[in-house]
Amino acid sequence: MIAAQNVGHADASDQKQWTLMWREDGGLMPSRAVPDSALLAADSWLIDDGRVRGLDHHRRRFVAACVEASGDSPARIESFWRDAIAALPRTERWFPRVELAGPEPARLFLRIRPAPPRTVKVTVCLTEEFDPRSHPRREGPDLCLLAHLRERAAARGAQELLLTTPSGTVLEGTGASVLWWEDDVLCLPPRELPLLTGVTSALIQDRAAELGVRTEHRRRAVRELDGREVWLVNAVHGIRPVAAWLGRPLRAGPALRAAAWQTWLDGACDPIP
Repeated sequence: MIAAQNVGHADASDQKQWTLMWREDGGLMPSRAVPDSALLAADSWLIDDGRVRGLDHHRRRFVAACVEASGDSPARIESFWRDAIAALPRTERWFPRVELAGPEPARLFLRIRPAPPRTVKVTVCLTEEFDPRSHPRREGPDLCLLAHLRERAAARGAQELLLTTPSGTVLEGTGASVLWWEDDVLCLPPRELPLLTGVTSALIQDRAAELGVRTEHRRRAVRELDGREVWLVNAVHGIRPVAAWLGRPLRAGPALRAAAWQTWLDGACDPIP
């Protein structure tokens, strides 16, 4: 058995991956990684030399997802969370993931992974297919499907694929929230649509409120993004303006605001508690 406080100070320089399973009576211990197909809930965030954005947002989202998926007690998930945070590396760049995996009894895992290379802009693939997720509001159950969609997008030269409703309404990317600008209004899809609650999107909305920037939830078809500044945002890459659309004759608008917001977001990190 390895105590969480010892695991957390493993040598981060070797950039390997490892997985820890949590037991209520023993804390975290080395384990084999579980396949993504077994995930009932998951959450991940970027660590950059011991600093992270919106960690409490991730905690609340993961606890709620686990309670929904398994009926587990919030107190038990919070106990796992505290051990997981204590085990995180404090140097280098990492993209850890907390996981609830089945079948019954569902178990909790912490997977430590090196962060992928960051990109500052994104090419997005557009298709005629609509959102195929079974659990769009909970990260985890659809990760295999989303990875497959990103592979299809990559084969066409894109890093992301845009998900829509059957009627063509914009939802989100396979791994990112979508925001766009209409004049001086920062827009995002309506809350009643089947969307994952994005932590980075929430931080951006909070910042907009601080600056007095108007935000609105607007239902838009893909064609209505033509020529606009569109952002795909997530924990690992931050804010990425869309540089090109593939699959339809859609123009990417100039990224006039992205650089300033990227600079702010890069500084909006706090030390891991």
